[in-house]
Order: sequence, then C-alpha cells, then structure tokens
Amino acid sequence: MAHVDPADRPVNIMFQNYALFPHMSVSNNIGYGLKRASLPNNEIKSRVNELLELVHLNGMGERKPSTLSGGQRQRVALARALARRPKLLLLDEPLAALDKKLRSETQFELCKIQEQLGTTFVVVTHDQEEAMTLSTRIGVMNNGKLVQLGTPNEIYEQPQTTFVADFVGEISFIEVTVKEQKEPYWLMQGAVPIHVSTGAKFRINQKVNLALRPEKISLTSKPTGKINEFPVEITDWAFYGAGTQYRVVGPGGINLKLYESHNLPSKSNARQPETGFINFSPDSIIILER
Repeated sequence: MAHVDPADRPVNIMFQNYALFPHMSVSNNIGYGLKRASLPNNEIKSRVNELLELVHLNGMGERKPSTLSGGQRQRVALARALARRPKLLLLDEPLAALDKKLRSETQFELCKIQEQLGTTFVVVTHDQEEAMTLSTRIGVMNNGKLVQLGTPNEIYEQPQTTFVADFVGEISFIEVTVKEQKEPYWLMQGAVPIHVSTGAKFRINQKVNLALRPEKISLTSKPTGKINEFPVEITDWAFYGAGTQYRVVGPGGINLKLYESHNLPSKSNARQPETGFINFSPDSIIILER
C-alpha cells in the first residue's frame, strides 16, 4: 500500500471521541467523506440513507450531534467511518464513552454490522470482556509488543505468559516446584501437593506458576476426597446476582479467587470467617514459566 496515496487507501478510522462536526447535521457528517471524494449528490444521498438504516438512525438525518444520545453519536461516527466502504476499519476504544448497559448492547450491534458488511474491524480496547465479545481473534500487547495472538478461547484458556493470563479475565497463581511424574499426572509441590494433567515435559525441581480461573475451582463445606483438595478460609465474597465470587486463603497463605453460580446470604447475615474445602481438576490448571 506504500505506493497508494493515503486518501485512496481502503482504510478508515473511528475515533474514540467520535470527532463529529457539531455544526453539521447527521446526514452531512456521514456524507462528509463522500462529498470530499466528489461523488454525485444522488449517490451520496443514497449511501447516507443506506447507512442511516444500517445503524438504526432512520429519520434522524437532519438532527445535530448535540441533540443525540451518546449511543446515537457513536452510531453516527460508525456510519461516517463506513461511508466510503473501507476494507479495513480501525476502531479506537469505540464503546468507551457509553455506560455499561448500552456498551453491552452496542457490542452485539457492532458484530452484526461487521457480519453484514464483511469489513475487517480492528478494535483497540482495554476492556477484556469487550475484546472477548467483539472478536474472532485477539492480539494482546504489552509495552508495545504483541505477546500473543489467538482466538478468544485460546487467549482465555491457553495463555502463553503470566502477563496474558493475568490481563485477560480473573485468575489466581500458585508458585510450585516440579517434583516427579506419576502417570497420568505431574506432581507439583508448593504449600500443598498439586497434581497436574499435561503433555508438557518438565525438569525435576523446575519452578513454574500454576494458574486457575475462578470458575474452575469448586467450594464445599466438607472434604469430598477428590484430587487437588485442601482446606481454606473464606476471607470475603461478593454477590453478583447470577453467582458469587469468593476470596479464600489456603495452606501457606495461598490466595485464590473462585466463582460459583449459586446464591449466598448477604454479608450481614453470614458469619465470618467461614471455612471450607476447595478442589479443582488436574485438567483445569494452566502451567506457565516462572
């Protein structure tokens, strides 16, 4: 593309602050790039109407940006960025200015629009949930370097570094040393012995980090006899409606977070500290270099 003039490249950008022209109507904002490209007026009008319908702003073409809600301004900016039918659209924190509920709704709208048009969207976001919802592939950057590229499932379930594991979603780490291989498991020793199921090869006495997602850990009031089980003290919890997140401390001061999709009485009615037992499958453990 180096030999193509920037104005002629099939690439556009949607800015984080939307950058709408306040003195122009919605239609004129959307059609601005088309007018600069000297398209015929009837084609501009046709394409603007098509985009207004695409972003569900029918009948709002004559309004000014100041009369619109945040979500509506966001859709005007998206329509303007799509007006010249780019093959690649760069979106810089496109949903950052929206409240949580509207942001969640707009995520699905963006996906639907992308599927309809077939345009490649490259979205910059610091919101991990947003990245998971919007993308078919995610690139995680650290200090300006791309440290992992993969599908949302690969990034979440198979992070390649401690940074990626910690940056994407909730996770807990346990520092351990490799002790021995006991088929089909590797035995790791930290504050407690932990069995890990993996095809990876380790050196005896190699130091590694074990990582666990909150939903992979089960909490019980009594021991079950399952593998990788040990007692914990429940230090805190938070009720999220669909479930409860717990913070627990195990032997040797191991700090873990776990999530269970069942209700718990409010803190005012519960005794503290509570104790219990946790267990997790050898298959659910992510192993990372330390």
